[in-house]
Amino acid sequence: MYIAITRQHLGNTYKGSARDFVKYLEKENEGKAPEDQELFFNQTENDIDAERAIAEIDANTSKLSKKDPKFYSIMVSPSQAELKHIGNDPEKLKQYTRELMKTYAASFYRDREVTVKDILYFAKLERERTYSEKDRKVKENQAYASKILELQHQIRAIREGREKGDIAMLQEKIQDLETAAPQKQNGKRIVPGMAKEGHQSHIHIIVSRKDVTNSQSLSPGSKFRTSETILNGEKVKQGFDRDRFYRAAERTFDKKFGYRRNFVETYHARNLLDKDPKQFFVALLGLPANERQAARQLLFKAGVKVPTIPVNKAQLAYKAMMKLKKGIGKALESGSIGI
Repeated sequence: MYIAITRQHLGNTYKGSARDFVKYLEKENEGKAPEDQELFFNQTENDIDAERAIAEIDANTSKLSKKDPKFYSIMVSPSQAELKHIGNDPEKLKQYTRELMKTYAASFYRDREVTVKDILYFAKLERERTYSEKDRKVKENQAYASKILELQHQIRAIREGREKGDIAMLQEKIQDLETAAPQKQNGKRIVPGMAKEGHQSHIHIIVSRKDVTNSQSLSPGSKFRTSETILNGEKVKQGFDRDRFYRAAERTFDKKFGYRRNFVETYHARNLLDKDPKQFFVALLGLPANERQAARQLLFKAGVKVPTIPVNKAQLAYKAMMKLKKGIGKALESGSIGI
């Protein structure tokens, strides 16, 4: 499960509307008949139109300055294995989202308990994902893409009379490069913007910075760690516990759908890999043989070259460990592993 929380992006200020972000979320509805379009939902309602989502988020900004984000977005992106486990069922994803938002509310550190009833949000299911420049498969094709682009420029120059050359020969070279490119999908070279195959359902959530009463600020921003401050001579709790949220989000999915999560799929594993790579691989060593083999298969599917997982600590050579960490890190960045 990959979950990301990001704040509203509008350059140096945040005075703008939620319209642009909602418009982005409407991209899969373009060209579809009204009855075939995917609408927004919240904790209690389905089939909410985009204009209502915009209006309610935009109106809920009392006392926020132009330097304050007006909303945050949460992307919930299950892995292929998780989607397969729930049959890529959109209703189950919506059920999970509603449970997830309960854990989101509970992760705020306040003197008064925050519940999901305090949260103003709208969520939307998307069924497609496309490759970006950050994806491992796109990067592995980059050298071929650059050569193909150079040849295409030569062909254009010849056709425009700026250069001389054999267009047929250059086109043949392009075809050879297309064939030689290492990463393909359905016989075609993978490029940025190409739709990914397989189950790709995910959820986008737009959540207001203010609570439903438009009176209390509820920011999950990275600068708002759990802490206490003095206000009017009294200690006041503030902040958002992201670590608690991510761990609870994972447990919620596993409990709700009976999912057996391998070590390399866990939030704990990702944290360990970032902060203490050696302990990550020591933990990997300590797995039962069947789970260690399953971990190897998950890493292999994500494009991480793991010919063998070390069977003893002596094999955890620093150089080899760092090389493997780099490969796993790239897989995480591109969303290939559902941690």
